[in-house]
Amino acid sequence: MPEIFDFTKYIYDIPNYPENGVVFKDITQLLADPQAYAMVIDTIANRYMGSGVTKVLGAEARGFIIGAPIAYKLNAGFIPARKPGKLPRKTISEEYQLEYGVDILEIHEDAITKDDVVLIVDDVLATGGTASAKAEICKKIGAKVLGFAFVLELDFLQGAQKIKEAGDYEIYSLVHANK
Repeated sequence: MPEIFDFTKYIYDIPNYPENGVVFKDITQLLADPQAYAMVIDTIANRYMGSGVTKVLGAEARGFIIGAPIAYKLNAGFIPARKPGKLPRKTISEEYQLEYGVDILEIHEDAITKDDVVLIVDDVLATGGTASAKAEICKKIGAKVLGFAFVLELDFLQGAQKIKEAGDYEIYSLVHANK
């Protein structure tokens, strides 16, 4: 595989989706191409290899697709963050702001301990609400958040700024989009 990989050629702009005026950044081709998908997982996992990560936390649904194989590569556990009512045992939750309302993420109460070092992984960093909620859950438990890793960061939505307000975390993104 090449040393420098062009992830951007697998990310498509879809104008006026899901509504007029929005340009949706579609990463599904990046996931569908075996070499591109492997490079996403390997590049992120290699960055955190040997850093002491014990758990990778990813939100449904595409956070699972990225986070689980990274956890495997890091020999760490994978923790799914889900919408309310989707997990069968006692949970800990965090509410976060959406553009037009609020939402909630939950993890099993015993999924992470105060001794864990957590890497929060997701496909896209947009406004930072979901990412910050995952960090807040870790804070409630007392676990250390090592940082955040994303496939794509939408810089123009300033999600990294919201994460920085929640704490001094490293933010690593494979691709940055300025519009």
